[in-house]
Amino acid sequence: MDYYGYRGFIARILSSLGLEPGDYVRIIKSNGLVIEGILLPRYSLVDEPILVVKLKNGYNIGIRVDESDVLEKIGRVERGSPGAPVPLAESIEVGDKHVFILGCGGTVASRIDYETGAVKPYISPEELTLSIPELLKYASIDAEQLFSILSEDMKPWMWSKIIDETAKIISRGYDGIVITHGTDTMSYTSAALSFAFHRGLPVPVAMTGSQRSSDRPSSDASFNLVAATLVASNAPFAEVTVVMHGESSDTYALAHRGVRIRKMHTSRRDAFHSINARPLARVWPYDNRIEILDWNFRKRGDYSLAVDNGFDEKVAYIKHYPGPIAEIIDILVDKGFHGIVIEGTGFGHVSSDAIESIRRAVESGVPVVVASQTLFGRVNLNVYSTGRKMLEAGVIPVEDMLPEVAYVKLSWVLARTRDLKDVRVMMQANIAGEMSLRHDLNLYPRWVYE
Repeated sequence: MDYYGYRGFIARILSSLGLEPGDYVRIIKSNGLVIEGILLPRYSLVDEPILVVKLKNGYNIGIRVDESDVLEKIGRVERGSPGAPVPLAESIEVGDKHVFILGCGGTVASRIDYETGAVKPYISPEELTLSIPELLKYASIDAEQLFSILSEDMKPWMWSKIIDETAKIISRGYDGIVITHGTDTMSYTSAALSFAFHRGLPVPVAMTGSQRSSDRPSSDASFNLVAATLVASNAPFAEVTVVMHGESSDTYALAHRGVRIRKMHTSRRDAFHSINARPLARVWPYDNRIEILDWNFRKRGDYSLAVDNGFDEKVAYIKHYPGPIAEIIDILVDKGFHGIVIEGTGFGHVSSDAIESIRRAVESGVPVVVASQTLFGRVNLNVYSTGRKMLEAGVIPVEDMLPEVAYVKLSWVLARTRDLKDVRVMMQANIAGEMSLRHDLNLYPRWVYE
């Protein structure tokens, strides 16, 4: 017997008492312990007698029960009120689009195993839609877990696997792809996909993640995944985007271009912001609406699939600080690195004593790229003498490109050419929307100070 995900004797008890997800229940343990909460459906379809409830503080817990315990209904949560689950038995009309969700780590497409307390990835479309049935409002869902890793364990060779798998999925005719990913390194992977698909992407690729795990009352997992599915299934643009909360409450998400995104807060749900660019769209999943904010995009269906995969892993990314930068550059050259990205000061400067080390690197065939650690604004090495000396030594300034995007791009470029002239041309060309020719003062986030 399968009753809202429960099996065995606990399914028979719930059914006989007429208890359903959304009921307030009281559990009286044989030792006298009393627990009250909202009954939730269970996502792990096994026979272990674990009852899942949402406590008054908003957190979900799993409670082991036996036949000597007492269960009783003490109320019902009204549909649509905070904490009310979507009844799994309710019929949901499935959208006419077909979306594939590719899991690459992070907690957004994971569930809590209430037997062990561990977080596990969804391993099937059935589990995913059982947990978040709202996904079916926009599309039928297929799913696969490619990686189940922590965000900080992502590597460039994994970018290539994600790109290859994404290309295979697109070639099978899906209307869009959702890629779940840990938030801490998602901007690197989104940049990698943007460069690999810059020549042709027929459908949207929407990356998303979660700042807070699915058992927390403030979890953003379901909202972000539903918003990303709306983008993948219905957005008019065919680009790599990152879809995350647009503000702290569950009102709208923002779809950011994959080469313009930065995580700006450790834990806020609206941690992601477009830098030196506007988001592509505001996404209202409850209204089934996508509001375009930047109309300069590649349209869905205008391009055939074209993949330009491959990354050079011998690229270093260092931040300038009041320390031995020259020595670090020399070590990287001596260790055989193929390229170096430096996050320079405001206009992109490094200390004067590092200029000769930069010259040595360039003369050794190692391109040195400079971005700014201020994020907003652009590199300008013509203002002060230090910058002009850096140009004379051979550095490659990259305008308003984000430093981590410059790192990904240099890795991608060096997998295609090691010729310094060609590297310079490609790094200073706007390939996937990663840089702009003019600086828009209105893009500076003054709201931070309001």
